[in-house]
Amino acid sequence: MSETATLTRKAGLRLEFPGMVTPGGKPWHYLDTAATAQKPQAVIDAMTNALGRDYATVHRGVYARSANMTQAYEAARQRVADFMGAKDANEIVFVRGATEGINLVAQSWGGANLKAGDRIMLSQLEHHSNIVPWQMIAEQTGAQIDVCPITEDGLIDLDAMEQMLTASHKIVALAHVSNVLGSILGAKRAAKLAHNVGAKLLLDGCQAAPRMRLNMQELDCDFYVMSGHKLYGPTGIGVLWAREELLETMPPYQGGGAMIDKVTFAKTTYAPAPQRFEAGTPMITEVIALHAAVDYVDALDPEKLFAHESGLAATLRSELRKINSIRLFGPEKSAGIVSFEMEGVHPHDLGTILDEENVAIRAGHHCAQPLMELLGVPATARASFGLYSDESDIEALLRGIERTKRIFG
Repeated sequence: MSETATLTRKAGLRLEFPGMVTPGGKPWHYLDTAATAQKPQAVIDAMTNALGRDYATVHRGVYARSANMTQAYEAARQRVADFMGAKDANEIVFVRGATEGINLVAQSWGGANLKAGDRIMLSQLEHHSNIVPWQMIAEQTGAQIDVCPITEDGLIDLDAMEQMLTASHKIVALAHVSNVLGSILGAKRAAKLAHNVGAKLLLDGCQAAPRMRLNMQELDCDFYVMSGHKLYGPTGIGVLWAREELLETMPPYQGGGAMIDKVTFAKTTYAPAPQRFEAGTPMITEVIALHAAVDYVDALDPEKLFAHESGLAATLRSELRKINSIRLFGPEKSAGIVSFEMEGVHPHDLGTILDEENVAIRAGHHCAQPLMELLGVPATARASFGLYSDESDIEALLRGIERTKRIFG
């Protein structure tokens, strides 16, 4: 067994995740981390304390607990900025999730900068959250959408993109890591291609942030979004990173409290970024828990986590390739995600049988229906690894597949 594959057993990380056992106390082989990650006790404790003994509003109260909570809230912003390799904490906008982050960019930046005749570049493997917001702003502005193809092994085809990009393209929006195929974008080249024609680059980092070390300066993108609940944090919190000079020019996305400078019935002036984009009472407890999640992941070293999870994905692909009835999708090198189909068995049926074996996979279109159409399947089965995964999860999955083969003959 490889050194990386035994990371969780050596460190006993599973014991730090209360959700990794069944109600009966048996090991739960959770292979759906790409959908949402289980939470370590440190994150649960941080959120419990923030919701209980430490709870108060932020940015408003003059009493000590409110001041302390405000300090903790802004400390989380700085911590996330450090985690992402941002230049400044003012480049970090807290949103409800990556989906809201993309909608914010599409409506605020896109609404101010796109017009009829402009073009938006997406790819064939995008999540619905990186398709629909762009369709909405395209309809509003008259801009047009182009779709970059993917290669035979499931990578965004940057050679094709280079040929497709023109001076009319104003924004390129791509997945840093595919949530279906686990394929990794050549992000630096994508940034160079976009900037060569004067376009901005947005990266959907939902699958990359939990698995890779981030550095916004090195990636050279203009916008980056990630989701807290896939990063071992709570739901209802996400992050939009954007270059400070872009945020300063973008109009508010929502109106209300906290995002204002002064309000009169005649005119309202707005707070500077990032506060301008955080209308209303913020996600206080979720932000505090996100801080704990970032600390947890960073302490384990994202580079080691990437090696661990990609190693498990490579092992699983090797084992599945031995089964004649299995068809694999995506590249050989993937970031901890393996999608496949089993001949004669709908992914939902496979998922149901695996559930009886205490194995949890995702079965469906994974919010990527255009990609499913391209692959020629209605759905796939997807096994996705996390920092708590190990080879026992692969063994349990393979046992469940063998049982499924016997049931379906």
